[in-house]
Formats: sequence, C-alpha cells, structure tokens
Amino acid sequence: MQLLKYIFVCVVFAFPAYGGELESLDQLQDGGLHKVVAVIDGDTVVLAGGRKVRLVGIQAPKLPLDRPSFKPWPLGLEAKIYLEKLILGTSVQLRLGATPQDRHGRILAHLIRVSDGFWVQGGLLHAGLARVYTFPDNRKLGSKMLAFERQARADGAGMWALPRYAVRTADNVRFDLGTYQLIEDRVVNVAKVRKRIYLNFGANWRTDFTVQINTKNEKLFAAAGIDLLKLKGQRIRVRGWVKEKNGPLILLDHPERLEIILQ
Repeated sequence: MQLLKYIFVCVVFAFPAYGGELESLDQLQDGGLHKVVAVIDGDTVVLAGGRKVRLVGIQAPKLPLDRPSFKPWPLGLEAKIYLEKLILGTSVQLRLGATPQDRHGRILAHLIRVSDGFWVQGGLLHAGLARVYTFPDNRKLGSKMLAFERQARADGAGMWALPRYAVRTADNVRFDLGTYQLIEDRVVNVAKVRKRIYLNFGANWRTDFTVQINTKNEKLFAAAGIDLLKLKGQRIRVRGWVKEKNGPLILLDHPERLEIILQ
C-alpha cells in the first residue's frame, strides 16, 4: 500500500496535464461535465445519474465484481484505489470515443479531470496500472497511449514489474491461450493466402506462433506506415487475445496493436 501511495503522489505531481501535446482530445466529441460518484474497477466508473463509463483505450487489471469464481488479476484492487483517488467525487469532462457506447450500454470516453486538466487514461498508463487496449472503432490517441505504456514498462512501473504482465515471446506464449498478452519477437516469414496475411514467428506455421490479418484491413496498416508484406526479419510487438489455431495465434484488425521495434 505504501508503494501505491508513492506511485499516486509521483503521478499526480509529475504527469503532464492535458494540454498542447494532447490536442487530439479536442477532436473528440464533447460529452459534457459530470461528477464521478463511484469507481467499479480500474477502468470503469459511475456518473451522477447512474450512467457507467468505460475508460476507452485501456485495460486495467480485472476484479471479480459479480463473478464469484473469477480470480482477481494482480493489482486489480490497487488500480481501483488509484482511480478513486484520482477522480472519485470530482467533476470530469468526457471526450467520447468514435463509438460512444458499448454493447453493455456503457459510455466509452477519455476522461479529463476538470480541476487541473489531468488526463485519466494517461495517468493510469503512466503508473503502470493499465495497458493499451484499442479497438478498430476506437483508436484515437492510440500512439500517445502506447508511448506512456512503453515508458512505464521501461521503468518497471506497476504491472510491468510482475511476471503475470511480462511481454511474452513467440516461444513461451503457447502457455497463455485464452488470455490477453503482449508478444515481442522477430517475424520469420510472411505469407499472403487468399484473404489473409500471416506473420509467422517460427519455421513450422502449424505449431508456432502466428499473427493473422484480414486483407481488408491491409490499407489501415499501410496508412499507419506499416507494410505488412515487408515485415519479414523485423522485430515487432503485437497485442491481443491468444487463441489456438495451428498453434498460438492472435488476430489483428488495426495498426495500434502492432509496433515495429527499431533496431
């Protein structure tokens, strides 16, 4: 708990307020000013009036909530407490995602603390109490959030000091089926087969880790400066849910989930 207090103090006083470098927030739809009356977990809050807000673009460690058999993720409670200290009982400005509501009826938004312009998603990432979790229809600020996450990981902050959240390799990700992971390794081969592009990380595509991208999304990656067909030999970092299909596989549908590691 002392470590959590230290993290909170450092972030609040060292993290840059919402300003010029985050001007992209101003390009998002203004969802108005609201008071936060409850914090459900590290990335979900309740507003006065009862509406729930899911902090778009990030994933904090999960808590059981109403799932008795669910095992809490490490730092789930710490992320909740941190978020409470940031904004519980205060007013926040909502900046709505491109898709402003999820299938559960929750508002999807970036939150800005009204008192000082503090960007809440950035604070959680900076403290290592969340990781970037973008979607094709909610990609705004992805590159900025990834930069905060990279720095937190380099500093070993919060979750990045724990084995549970360590970046996997193509060899050891096979032990993480059914979980959301970051994997960093070198692409051994690239293949375009019908309507799919495969990034293979081993000599045997039937058993080794693979990334699959539908060709309909190829232009999205190209617009972000990523030529998928030229990634052979490149070291990259990808993120997503690991499934079983001829070995461990991740499906990618937008470029914010693929980072090229500069040599």
